[in-house]
Amino acid sequence: MSYTIGIWLWILGFPALFLAGYRRFGARTPFGSTTWLAGLPTLAMLGWTTYCRFFWPKLHPPTWNAPSYTFVCWLYCSSYDVVWSNTAYVIALLGIVATLLAMRHQDADEYALLGFGLLALPLGLPALYEGYRRTTVRQPEEL
Repeated sequence: MSYTIGIWLWILGFPALFLAGYRRFGARTPFGSTTWLAGLPTLAMLGWTTYCRFFWPKLHPPTWNAPSYTFVCWLYCSSYDVVWSNTAYVIALLGIVATLLAMRHQDADEYALLGFGLLALPLGLPALYEGYRRTTVRQPEEL
């Protein structure tokens, strides 16, 4: 029981590290909020997806309480069905696209961040916050 509680507290609390890093160092890092709230969670997702797919020792039968960082990863760890791992890679690819759009301040960057954040929950909470923050910032009126 304590393993299950501990692993789920870690999973739900890990995104707070990116938010805390942004709060403390966000303005002093290249690309500011985009680095902490989109880029680093995307890198974490890519790394963990690769680790889970190729190196994680697979339990037989699969268990519902394996450590997972997104709901899609949880589906993979609960079934070892490769389609869920591939889906996690597609979501990470969306995170890369969203990060690049946000770094260049392109149109619709906030919607790409929101999409990545929703699909990568709970790891996507920082990107969800950044996307929401960008949608609520008032844009200067066009002349």
